[in-house]
Amino acid sequence: MTVHPATFRGFANPVDPTPAELRAWAYNPGSVPPQSMPPEWDLLVAGDPLVNTLMDLALDRTCPARRFALHCLYIYAADAIRTKFRAHPKRRLRRLVEKAEEQGDELLVLWAHNTRMLLAMPELFDYRDWCEGGLVRNPRRLRAPVAAPAAPALPAPTPAASAPERRLPRA
Repeated sequence: MTVHPATFRGFANPVDPTPAELRAWAYNPGSVPPQSMPPEWDLLVAGDPLVNTLMDLALDRTCPARRFALHCLYIYAADAIRTKFRAHPKRRLRRLVEKAEEQGDELLVLWAHNTRMLLAMPELFDYRDWCEGGLVRNPRRLRAPVAAPAAPALPAPTPAASAPERRLPRA
């Protein structure tokens, strides 16, 4: 049984919320609208100290801020992969992906799939999709890009065509 905080009294430091503050806000998001938060607040909270809380919130279908939590998970995954795991440990991301696959609904399984696709093909990264909420607003399964058909090969030169042109001496 999940127990949700009844009231949210605000963040001691909105730039560095605690897991308890983030959880309390997530169940009362209207108390402090995200628009009133510091610029790019989603990027600030999508880090190692809060990622497990974000996963728990994303797993809870009743959480009013579930989409926000999922959005932050997309940011976290992209940041980890694009920095070659200098920003976030690969082991932690792997555990989050496995948890999403084992316990998540369709949206979290989709996040796990898309994260695995980005890991395999970093060229699939699109800032709008991964960091501005595109994959949350428009959920879709990323696929490998379809290779463009190869240009037809040029015919091999014929011996006559490749031989230098001979000129007859002038008389």
